[in-house]
Amino acid sequence: MTRMALLLLVSLLPYPALAQDAPPRCDGPEHRQFDFWAGEWSVQGKNGNHAGDNTITPILDGCALREEWTGARGYTGTSLNFYDRATGRWRQTWIGSDGRPLFLRGALDDQGRMVMASEGSEASDRITWTPNPDGTVRQLWERSADGGATWSVLFDGLYTRKAAAQ
Repeated sequence: MTRMALLLLVSLLPYPALAQDAPPRCDGPEHRQFDFWAGEWSVQGKNGNHAGDNTITPILDGCALREEWTGARGYTGTSLNFYDRATGRWRQTWIGSDGRPLFLRGALDDQGRMVMASEGSEASDRITWTPNPDGTVRQLWERSADGGATWSVLFDGLYTRKAAAQ
């Protein structure tokens, strides 16, 4: 038997360590905390104008949410959101078509809002997603340049679900 054939045969055999332990699943309640944001959305700014469209898709067997934003003026961006078992916190990694990243970490608060904030930068960002009783979601993005003493609003949007395709 040639060396290559032997390597191929060995590679087809099951690896005992992999067979013993199944990988952890993302089916616990902590992994479902941000599911209220999943869906196809039309987003309006505080002024009532159409700000853009956002698609939030559960991926990787429920281990993450992928965001795909298309702004009314052509700005686009995407994020990956996931529950980090090691820290017990949610994380978001965002990148926009302007090349600026945003790294957030947070949790569901006692009012059912997902609150994430940036860390380790001069300006602090805080984004709060609030599920409303009517099925809409409010996203409030605030920034502080003084360590959190004062906050200014960067974006205040209302997410309304798009009608399902008939």
